[in-house]
Amino acid sequence: MSMDSSRAFVKDVKRIVIKVGTAVVTRGDGRLALGRLGALCEQIKELNSQGYEIIMVTSGAVGLGRQRLKYRRLVNSSFADLQKPQVELDGKACAAVGQNSLMALYDTLFSELDVTSAQLLVTDHDFRDKEFRKQLNETVQSLLSLRVIPIFNENDAVSTRKAPYEDSSGIFWDNDSLAALLALELNADLLILLSDVAGLFSGPPNDPKSRLIHTYIKEKHQGEITFGDKSRVGRGGMTAKVKAAVNAAYAGIPVVITSGYTPEKIIKVLQGERIGTLFHQDAHLLDPDNEVCAREMAVAARESSRRLQAMSSQDRKKILLDIADALVSNEELIKVENEADVAAAELAGYEKPLISRLVLKSGKISSLANSIRVLADMEDPIGSVLKRTQLADGLLLEKTSSPLGVLLIVFESRPDALVQIASLAIRSGNGLLLKGGKEAKNSNAILHKIITEAIPETVGGGLIGLVTSRDEIPDLLKLDDVIDLVIPRGSNALVSQIKGSTKIPVLGHADGICHVYVDKSADMKMAKHIVLDAKIDYPAACNAMETLLVHQDLVPTGGLKELIVELRAEGVNIYGGPRASSLLSLPAARSFHYEYNSTACTVEIVDDVYAAIDHIYEHGSGHTDCIVAEDSEAAEVFLRQVDSAAVFHNASTRFCDGARFGLGAEVGISTSRIHARGPVGVEGLLTTRWILRGNGQVVDGDKGVVYVHKDITSES
Repeated sequence: MSMDSSRAFVKDVKRIVIKVGTAVVTRGDGRLALGRLGALCEQIKELNSQGYEIIMVTSGAVGLGRQRLKYRRLVNSSFADLQKPQVELDGKACAAVGQNSLMALYDTLFSELDVTSAQLLVTDHDFRDKEFRKQLNETVQSLLSLRVIPIFNENDAVSTRKAPYEDSSGIFWDNDSLAALLALELNADLLILLSDVAGLFSGPPNDPKSRLIHTYIKEKHQGEITFGDKSRVGRGGMTAKVKAAVNAAYAGIPVVITSGYTPEKIIKVLQGERIGTLFHQDAHLLDPDNEVCAREMAVAARESSRRLQAMSSQDRKKILLDIADALVSNEELIKVENEADVAAAELAGYEKPLISRLVLKSGKISSLANSIRVLADMEDPIGSVLKRTQLADGLLLEKTSSPLGVLLIVFESRPDALVQIASLAIRSGNGLLLKGGKEAKNSNAILHKIITEAIPETVGGGLIGLVTSRDEIPDLLKLDDVIDLVIPRGSNALVSQIKGSTKIPVLGHADGICHVYVDKSADMKMAKHIVLDAKIDYPAACNAMETLLVHQDLVPTGGLKELIVELRAEGVNIYGGPRASSLLSLPAARSFHYEYNSTACTVEIVDDVYAAIDHIYEHGSGHTDCIVAEDSEAAEVFLRQVDSAAVFHNASTRFCDGARFGLGAEVGISTSRIHARGPVGVEGLLTTRWILRGNGQVVDGDKGVVYVHKDITSES
């Protein structure tokens, strides 16, 4: 399902009813969730200023009132009273107290945003009166024309129900059904039901096998979904939301159920993004049968990878060579799509480093094709015998290389990464799921098409899946039973977010805080070449120098000044650490742990090589660090004691790259200390298997054989 076809309903939306659930209004302990409500009110203010007519329905009064009255009763109780059985608080009293608190909060939050809100309390009985309905429409229309936000809630305090949350009869029976009723009564164009989960799932949201249902089709989904418990504090839960959503949708009002926990969800819905679960009277047309969910895509990649592994080494090599030829043949088509992405990024005002990474420069496609050919000519990595041991007479144990399985790569900006990663996955026999940034969507789409079309049908194009929606990432990150490794390539925020959102092992680096230390013994001509290359060869790269450390003895000799002059001559902005900024009147660096990704760097003065090592240990990211020195003893100390993934002597940090290391290509650079470290090529995408060959041996309490444990690897 394409985003454009499935979310076209937002095109003419003007009047929106937004229902805020109790679990959104309050925290787990019953207190107000001020951060979430503040973010929600900011969204509504922005939409209001854009001309949307917003009508709110809010829950939470009874829960807030109960929390306040419990506290009040506790404060006013004697010790003797506390020993008595506690009588449950009257729900209607809770509603009356809580409604006052809730509306006071909304009024305060909206007033801070220069928005006016109004309270409208209704009961089920009111809607039985035609005159009431007429007056309701007139009042709401008047408020909306004045850009006032009407906020509805059921008047539980005087409701004729037995008690709030205990009676589900009548015209409406909770705030979900009230929101659906108001959407119909007030001729809304869209109803959004905010919940504590991302939408409607095929099973419990915390079950890895559950998937988010992007478009609800009554005939398809009503029989396969099982609902859990109702909301922890409200009366509705997901069952009530689905019932209200189905009623409104089949009456002609589109409905989206989505999370109220994540900022800007409402705005994203109105921008046409595939957020939450859509209910629509034409849902069967918006959700074609060939929609591929996250799990299905991952399973397809695993099945295709098994077929790939079963092929001969020569056949796998041919696939890579065919891909290389296909890329060269379609270079002009790729260039057109890439130029469209670059133009859109410039129009959108993206930062220069991102645009720089986005551009496929002249000669890049042929360079990528050559890298693939180099990879194809490498020795087959699958099934290599890494170690051979004779355990006992006639009992042979082999440690062999084996594909990891299915890889999920989330990357930003660089479409060339898609080609490198895909070729590495094929060479290593792994299935692959790719999620590129939206800024490279055209480039990624054409590259994916060219590559998958070059894969024979005996393997299947499902070997490499392209994830097109950002909202599918949370689904994928739950699939620890199908996906074996996640490799994020992008910003610190992206890597950190993924690491905190999945049980799947994550390989990669969050920061590229690379240092060049110029020792007092350095050849200054060499130092200038290395420092300039490390900074300006490709400033946006993760292996570019971000901090220049200089031995204090180079200050009086003028060595430091020469380096700064050379950098400034190339347009590099210089920031100083405490010593450098004080001595040279440089603007102070905001932090030593800062990745500029641009023509800027930090300079600091250190006492000696040991101080440089301490600085890198404290502020570095473990990516790549370099010493420029003629003193071999100082160089060896640096190489031994700097515990980064890559440590260089008299060579630019820019050499830290899979292709430059002779790996053919790289799937990324890892600063992890587990599994692969540094540039990750084919070997980093493999694990090991043990193969034991015998002729009937049994353990029998370790009496069955005589162990010799002889290493015979070299005899093979």
